[in-house]
Amino acid sequence: MTTRDPLIRSTAMPADTNPYGGIFGGWLMSQMALGAGALASREGRGKAVVVSATDFAFPGAMAVGDELSVYCGVLATGTTSLTIAAEAIARERNGEATTKVAQGTFKFVLLDENDRPRNVAALEIEK
Repeated sequence: MTTRDPLIRSTAMPADTNPYGGIFGGWLMSQMALGAGALASREGRGKAVVVSATDFAFPGAMAVGDELSVYCGVLATGTTSLTIAAEAIARERNGEATTKVAQGTFKFVLLDENDRPRNVAALEIEK
C-alpha cells in the first residue's frame, strides 16, 4: 500500500455547516484550494495564484468533528501554470473509517516579484 502525506488536515467545526447541518461544500473547496496552493507554491518555488477551479464532485458527506485530509498532485505543467488535482478524504472522529468527500482540479499561474506570469520552464534549470 502506498502512503501519501496530506497537504492540509483540518477538523470540521459547527461554523463549517450549511443551513441543513451538513458540512458546507464551499468550506471543503477552500480547504482543497489551500492544499493545492501549498503544492503550487512549493513546486513553483514562489508565488502562485489560482486562476480556475473545475471538475468538482462531492461523492460523500462528512459530519462536524470529522477530520479532513487534502491530498494533491500536479496533473499538468503549462508555460506559466500548474494544474493540480485535489482529493478530500474525511475520517470519522471516533474511528478509522474514511470517505472521499470531494475532488476537483485547480489551475495556478506562477508569478514573479512584479506579479507578472513567470515561466515554469525556468524552474527546471534551477533544480
